[in-house]
Amino acid sequence: MRSFLRPPLGSSCRRAGRSTASAARWSARPPVDPEPGSAGSNDPAQVAEITELLGRAPRGGFEVVLRNSGGAAVVIRNHPLLDDGTPMPTRYWLVDRDLNRRIGRLEADGGVRGAEAAVDGDELRSAHERYRAERDAALPAGWRGPTPFGGVGGTRRGVKCLHTHYAWYLVGGDDPVGRWVHHRLASPPTPANPATSTDPDPVRSTVPDPADPEPGDKP
Repeated sequence: MRSFLRPPLGSSCRRAGRSTASAARWSARPPVDPEPGSAGSNDPAQVAEITELLGRAPRGGFEVVLRNSGGAAVVIRNHPLLDDGTPMPTRYWLVDRDLNRRIGRLEADGGVRGAEAAVDGDELRSAHERYRAERDAALPAGWRGPTPFGGVGGTRRGVKCLHTHYAWYLVGGDDPVGRWVHHRLASPPTPANPATSTDPDPVRSTVPDPADPEPGDKP
């Protein structure tokens, strides 16, 4: 099955946004009602912007929850189900190309294993559970179909994808792996204020524009 959002080539998290179910299995399901607040899915300008960043059209509801100082999208929040009912485990997705490239290089240098070894295991498990709970709370009321699996990046333990951890951290998620990534980026952006990602309103904090010469351009 093709994923909703395509991770960078060579990334260790190419499967992070994929469901274990096949697309064909759920293709007969009725369309999913959009999550309240998934305004980006209904805004042609935002759909075009995210399509250009992803290299393909999004297949489910989303909302831009973080932009840089130049107004470009940095992180989107996904509906937990694609339009055809396929589970979407990745709640927060990093769409900034420069950040994606920089984190991809960190992963290529052994960052996934390094992060897993560096952070406290209990703290990481708690982060996975918080992420899962927030995402699953956005499922449509009475939904009886397949649901997303795991926590950050679709796993219940360990580290699968630095990009997904960092996306959540940037919008206020208490993620030890996101913090680890942030401290290892050459010029990290400024994460959102303690406004947590469970806030029903989208996070509107900004990160510095990649073109800015000061510490703030993104991977």
